[in-house]
Amino acid sequence: MADPRIVLAGSVTSSVRTLEGLIRNGAHVTGVLGLAESKSGSVSGYRRLERPAALAGIPYLDFEDINAEDVYGAVDAWAPDLLFTIGLSQMVKPRLLGLPRTGSVGFHPTWLPQGRGRAPLAWLVLDGVPGAATFFLMDADVDAGPILVQEPFCAGPGDYASDVEWNMLQAIDRALDRWIPRLRAGEWAGLPQDHERATYNGRRTPQDGLIHWDRPASEIYAMIRAASRPHPGAYTYIQGCRLTIWRATPVNAARYRGVAGRILDVNPDGHFLVQTGVGLILVEEYAVDEPAACASPRIRTGLKLGYEPQDEIHRLRQIVAGLERQVTELRRAMVPELTQ
Repeated sequence: MADPRIVLAGSVTSSVRTLEGLIRNGAHVTGVLGLAESKSGSVSGYRRLERPAALAGIPYLDFEDINAEDVYGAVDAWAPDLLFTIGLSQMVKPRLLGLPRTGSVGFHPTWLPQGRGRAPLAWLVLDGVPGAATFFLMDADVDAGPILVQEPFCAGPGDYASDVEWNMLQAIDRALDRWIPRLRAGEWAGLPQDHERATYNGRRTPQDGLIHWDRPASEIYAMIRAASRPHPGAYTYIQGCRLTIWRATPVNAARYRGVAGRILDVNPDGHFLVQTGVGLILVEEYAVDEPAACASPRIRTGLKLGYEPQDEIHRLRQIVAGLERQVTELRRAMVPELTQ
């Protein structure tokens, strides 16, 4: 299989970086499939692949559904030996996976077989463990096929998701520069994974970024870093507004203490100190979401972040009771006989 024909499908930064690595190493890329912008709303770190494909003179097709008939027809016409599916949230069905003559190549940024599954960058940050740019032969199971190349990268204890992503992209470059020349020369050998050592990470959603201020500062700090860019961000609430926190620092020594979730101090730069369940957090970068629909609050000492469930339930019960009284009064006014 010297100089195999390759088709690449993707939707994020790692997809672009892989395409660029294939081109840089002279791979025979016959077509590129890119997720359409209309379907990008739920994709963290979305990137459109049309421009890098066009710059290299490679045929390109937008898709909304990777398993659609027009996608199948395009891939069939491009006649690949290998289909690279990099950074796709959609599941590729067996019909499409069966088109390439040799197989389909996937990517995962962990030390497979450990860390299979969803949201790998966030889990790497939360765990504070190194990752690995891993290209593998796809099979019926999730992230379980033979490993084709694996290149380590760092995920340090203070890294944000963007730092880990940058390290991952550098590792993708190194992995492809090491592997693609061998692949073009006809070398094709995958190392089977040890399934007994496999671990799995579950799905994470934007709602998992909700900050619970009664948790320890160390835990909140890790979650802020894991949910930060390119992810949707960790968030809390302040005076009825949703506040996304992008960067923060745990404070181990301070002359303050207070109720969990309360702002204890605001410095001249607008950074504010918050009490947690154990320790303090200095919030350094934040943004009010949907400012047009929410009067932007003035950050000041003494404000409480988040909602108190019992207080909110009581407030809502009072609102409901008031509405019930109004409905009863309206019924009496409109149809007096129904109340007699």
